[in-house]
Amino acid sequence: MFYSSDNDVDDQREDDSSKSSKRKKKKSRGNGMRSTWMDFRMRRRSASSSSSSSSRRRWWLMLLLLLPVCGCLLVIMEMTMILSPSHWNSSSSGKEGSMVEEKESTLNRLDMPTRMVAGVRQACLQLLPEPELEQLQLPAPTVSPIKELHYVVDHRRFAGEPTMLQRSTTFQVQEIMNVHCGWCSGENSGFDIDAVDKAFMETCRVVILTCTFGGGDDLYQPIGYTNATAAKVCFVAMWDEVTQQSQEKAGKLLGPDRTIGLWRIVLVYNLPFADQRRNGKIPKMLSHRLFPNAQYSIWVDSKSQFRRDPMGVLEALLWKPGATFAISLHGGRSCVYKEGNAIVKKNKATPEEVAIQLDTYRSEGMPENALFDGHKALAEASVIVREHTTLTNLFMCAWFNEVMRFTARDQLSFPYVLTRLNTLHPNMFHVCTRRALVNSLGHAHKAPPLWLDG
Repeated sequence: MFYSSDNDVDDQREDDSSKSSKRKKKKSRGNGMRSTWMDFRMRRRSASSSSSSSSRRRWWLMLLLLLPVCGCLLVIMEMTMILSPSHWNSSSSGKEGSMVEEKESTLNRLDMPTRMVAGVRQACLQLLPEPELEQLQLPAPTVSPIKELHYVVDHRRFAGEPTMLQRSTTFQVQEIMNVHCGWCSGENSGFDIDAVDKAFMETCRVVILTCTFGGGDDLYQPIGYTNATAAKVCFVAMWDEVTQQSQEKAGKLLGPDRTIGLWRIVLVYNLPFADQRRNGKIPKMLSHRLFPNAQYSIWVDSKSQFRRDPMGVLEALLWKPGATFAISLHGGRSCVYKEGNAIVKKNKATPEEVAIQLDTYRSEGMPENALFDGHKALAEASVIVREHTTLTNLFMCAWFNEVMRFTARDQLSFPYVLTRLNTLHPNMFHVCTRRALVNSLGHAHKAPPLWLDG
């Protein structure tokens, strides 16, 4: 057996104590090394964070410096593209191509639109069958409450200068009346037409009338008419010399009889107004003065193609309902004041001139949503169908005078004249009927003014 002595035990204790001390020292050294490593990592992380923050600041500074440079480069590139002829050729050809495609899809369409009426789908324009259309004849003239209507001749301005008192008496219907209605006295008084064309115009009993001044629009041939109607109706397009030149460049040349297709071209010289929109109101509103022997007229804006039989249209919109005047209801709004706001937003008139006109109407009692004969009085006037009675002639003269006094936007003045005169009861047909009457192709471009006022 083996026995340990006391000395051996002490030695063992010393060995154990020594080992324990070594372990503690080793542990202490380990803890110190870990603490040093942690401090190192913290310092490194702090340095890295500050370095990253500094780097980010540098990138932001570089980005801020680069932005103006990039902007300048983009502007230069854009200007280079704009000034490049190929850019103009490609962009203009793209626009023209889309316009041509749209026109080609609309031009010469004869389809009849329909709408629901009391739960029944009906054609928007109820025309007689073709055999009956061919047999239509003009009825006797409608009796008017005005026996004599005399036109005041002004010696200074084409549109005249009616006073506010004269304007007020225009709306007081009597058997004998005087009204300003365009034209002034003397040679070359404005809107001059040569003797050959005047002689032709005096032969017309029914007129389909359009005009283009300043070369603004193309000429679209009427469709949907019968041969019998074509022999009874004058199709007249009024041009100025600028339009004639632009149409000749497009290959539309006047024949020996001054016609292009069905249209008889009447050239107008010495247009009285700088604004071509005002010049266009003369044939639009004063057809009774241009065609002194005509009993009926149908006005069609130059942006549209007339696509129905004219005699059939007179029967459907005037004779059948017993009306002497027909015009389309406005498709979008019923309030003349909201219409004024829309006109200003579309830059079709200045805010100042619209405000003057509508403030005048408001002061004279024009309500916001004016009604007449149970429907809204606001109209869309691209198609006007009327009999030339003394009452409708008075109405058109008064409407023309409002357009000359205020803005050229005739939809603003129509409800005022209609409600103020309070005697004419028009057939204000649905917008769907207007679509049945014409193919709307849009204006080609805005005609520039003839000269700058002032």
